[in-house]
Amino acid sequence: MIFDDTYNEVKKPSSGIYKEKGSKFISYSYPVYTEKDIKDRMEEVKKIEHSARHYCYAFVLHPDKSFQRSSDDGEPSSTAGKPILGQILSNNLTNILIIVVRHFGGVKLGVSGLIRSYKTAAADTILNSQIITKILKEQFEVCFKYPQMNVVMRLVKEFDLEVIKTDFQIDCKLIFAVPKSKSLDIEDTFKKNHEITIEYLKTS
Repeated sequence: MIFDDTYNEVKKPSSGIYKEKGSKFISYSYPVYTEKDIKDRMEEVKKIEHSARHYCYAFVLHPDKSFQRSSDDGEPSSTAGKPILGQILSNNLTNILIIVVRHFGGVKLGVSGLIRSYKTAAADTILNSQIITKILKEQFEVCFKYPQMNVVMRLVKEFDLEVIKTDFQIDCKLIFAVPKSKSLDIEDTFKKNHEITIEYLKTS
C-alpha cells in the first residue's frame, strides 16, 4: 500500500454519545498499537457498560492502515462495525479502536436507523478527540573510521538527519532517523563512500 510519511492518531481516549428513539449509543475511542491493547480496552468498556446490549467496534492499526477489523456484535450485518470503520477511515486515522455500545430503548430502529446511529456515535467521539500527526521514520546505523568523521557529520547536517545515538571511538558508529520518503536517497548517498557502511535498523 502506498502512503506518505505522515499519519494521524488520537492522542488520548475520548467518548461520545448519540440517542435515538430511547436507545443510547455511547462511543469510546482509544489509541491502540497491538491486538492486546484492543482486547484490554474491550474488557475495560464491558466493565464500564456492563448493562449494554451490544459492543460493536472497529479498529485500524499501523501507519499504512494495513490491519483493519470491525464487528457488528449481534446487530444486523454491516449496520454497526462498518459505519464505525467508515468514520475512522474518512477521518484518515490509524492506531485507533472505536467501541460503540448500545443500550436498547425498546423501539427497533431498522437498518438505516442503526447505520445512522452507529456512524453518528463514532463521529462524536472522533470530534471530541485530540488528533496528532506523526511522521514515519526509518533508522539506520552508520559505521566508519575516525578520519571519515567530517564526511559523515557533513551529510548529517546537509540532510538534517535526526541523530539518535553516537559512539565515536577508533571505530565510530552513529544511528540516525530520517522520514521514510527520503531514506532511499540518503542511503544511496552514504553507500557511495566505500569507507562508510550503512545498515537499515527499523521503521518507527
